[in-house]
Amino acid sequence: MRPLPGAYGVAAAAALLLLLLPRAQADEHEHTYQDKEEVVLWMNTVGPYHNRQETYKYFSLPFCVGSKKSISHYHETLGEALQGVELEFSGLNIKFKDDVMPATYCEIDLDKEKRDAFVYAIKNHYWYQMYIDDLPIWGIVGEADENGEDYYLWTYKKLEIGFNGNRIVDVNLTSEGKVKLVPNTKIQMSYSVKWKKSDVKFEDRFDKYLDPSFFQHRIHWFSIFNSFMMVIFLVGLVSMILMRTLRKDYARYSKEEEMDDMDRDLGDEYGWKQVHGDVFRPSSHPLIFSSLIGSGCQIFAVSLIVIIVAMIEDLYTERGSMLSTAIFVYAATSPVNGYFGGSLYARQGGRRWIKQMFIGAFLIPAMVCGTAFFINFIAIYYHASRAIPFGTMVAVCCICFFVILPLNLVGTILGRNLSGQPNFPCRVNAVPRPIPEKKWFMEPAVIVCLGGILPFGSIFIEMYFIFTSFWAYKIYYVYGFMMLVLVILCIVTVCVTIVCTYFLLNAEDYRWQWTSFLSAASTAIYVYMYSFYYYFFKTKMYGLFQTSFYFGYMAVFSTALGIMCGAIGYMGTSAFVRKIYTNVKID
Repeated sequence: MRPLPGAYGVAAAAALLLLLLPRAQADEHEHTYQDKEEVVLWMNTVGPYHNRQETYKYFSLPFCVGSKKSISHYHETLGEALQGVELEFSGLNIKFKDDVMPATYCEIDLDKEKRDAFVYAIKNHYWYQMYIDDLPIWGIVGEADENGEDYYLWTYKKLEIGFNGNRIVDVNLTSEGKVKLVPNTKIQMSYSVKWKKSDVKFEDRFDKYLDPSFFQHRIHWFSIFNSFMMVIFLVGLVSMILMRTLRKDYARYSKEEEMDDMDRDLGDEYGWKQVHGDVFRPSSHPLIFSSLIGSGCQIFAVSLIVIIVAMIEDLYTERGSMLSTAIFVYAATSPVNGYFGGSLYARQGGRRWIKQMFIGAFLIPAMVCGTAFFINFIAIYYHASRAIPFGTMVAVCCICFFVILPLNLVGTILGRNLSGQPNFPCRVNAVPRPIPEKKWFMEPAVIVCLGGILPFGSIFIEMYFIFTSFWAYKIYYVYGFMMLVLVILCIVTVCVTIVCTYFLLNAEDYRWQWTSFLSAASTAIYVYMYSFYYYFFKTKMYGLFQTSFYFGYMAVFSTALGIMCGAIGYMGTSAFVRKIYTNVKID
């Protein structure tokens, strides 16, 4: 038996991909220290407070470096590189359990150019981020006086580090030493370190960065309850429709005459039974349609797995670990895309399966990489730390070509062979049935526009919490809520698309495939519209880079969410359609 095409490439690239995962036991990641052992203070980035993603290297401002010999830092994970982490050694001499009295570590020779740089940073509320033993610390560059005429730089970093045994469990920074910025003067930068014993357990050291009062607010609980009630209502509605249609079928089979007027109106004269010869006709543009369904199934699988991993592991404790995990899971679940997309394309009679496989494999990566490539130009122009390095681009391309594509091929071959046969319960007529005229609100375009309202209504409160954690300074950690919301979203989406499809088929319109997909996918439109509201009323973002970053990646997020919802809606509706037409008696 010959190996599948690309099998060796998969093995080689999988090894490359494993190298991109977070490494738990290396250097400072052991998180244990001996007395007097060196503790590294990394300077990360600096940028405007209101533009979280607009960050620059810390030493892009004319700060001076300590006298200690420099230590280089490499991007340990792919997520760290993509998120613009730029760690540079501070040059400060810090040793475990060794207090440092206030001491000058360097001196800034402040000329006019350097003063202007600091003044610009203070005007735009720049603040910086540092790391000690992976614990983040934030500090502000300086402040202006009440009149906005004089500007002051904080020159003294007062560090208090808590330890429990041989581990660091707490870090606090106090900025002091306010010095007025005057050209052609020298400014001395100083620091001190105070070590103190702490009762905080190492496993709980990130708890201080969480915000239970925000994420576990009663509004959050109420939104979950409200969505749950919506699920009960929709499930009840769909159950009534199913019971009604099945009851009519049983009545027809047993030739009972005990039908009410409504049942008689929706009986054999017209209704969904009349289109049994066309309902399983292949959708228009089956190649694109099957690629979208496959991609949506993969996005759902990635979302489910990543949420479960985040519930088990505290991914927020490692820089870039959430993004690295998502990339790894996306690559690993590529067979899901190939299986569902390839099998659907085969069932619809598609012959260009290799082209479909390529489109399905690269649909989402091309969308994400295209957006990132555009924003990267702006980041390079701004000299921002978010500019993606060339090596990282090569790594992403290697993952796409040597991991995602071969695994997608494996899934496509399995899908075509295992479930690619068109086993429809009804025979498809050779000549398409003409679609009768119907009222305006039964047109597919109207159904598509209205279909996304209820799914969006079930998640929009959670969207606020997710947006705030990403675009503001909150750490999202309530992944149990996210899991509940994902389950609720799936149920609501399936119920809504089943109801929409039921009424469409009752109007003798058999174009249900695209309608079921798009009516669920229209949730993305409402999410993107909500992102505009969030931008203008909930944030104070400004500038070309931050605005482009926000709306570019919100478009990617909304589109991915829409494709996922569309695939979920179609899969649920497909099962519903097959079920009701299985019981139709064909003369």
